[in-house]
Amino acid sequence: MSDTTLFDKYGGFAKISRVVLSFYDSLLDSDEIGPFFDDIDMSRMVDHQTKFMASLLGGPASYTDNQIRQFHHHLSIRDSHFDELKAVLSETLEVHGFDPADIEVVLAAFEERRTLVVG
Repeated sequence: MSDTTLFDKYGGFAKISRVVLSFYDSLLDSDEIGPFFDDIDMSRMVDHQTKFMASLLGGPASYTDNQIRQFHHHLSIRDSHFDELKAVLSETLEVHGFDPADIEVVLAAFEERRTLVVG
């Protein structure tokens, strides 16, 4: 069994940042999700999301459950929003060449944090 993380397999921060930019391009076009990002510093958001995505892939960055909860507590994120985020994430990872099994690993890690985001 290899010790290579998905973070390493898919090119580290350089590749993950491209994935995250593509992810947000799709989200900002959504009538349901896009409004959450009105008046948000998107460069800062992309930086945070790149680190979060890196952590989901076994990279060096990490966020505690409490941090994730604090980032989202003031938003009215419903399960339907989270489901859409998850679908867009899946599509984005596929477009960027992630293997289907690896996409499932990332989506499972994302799903584990649902209760921290949905409020």
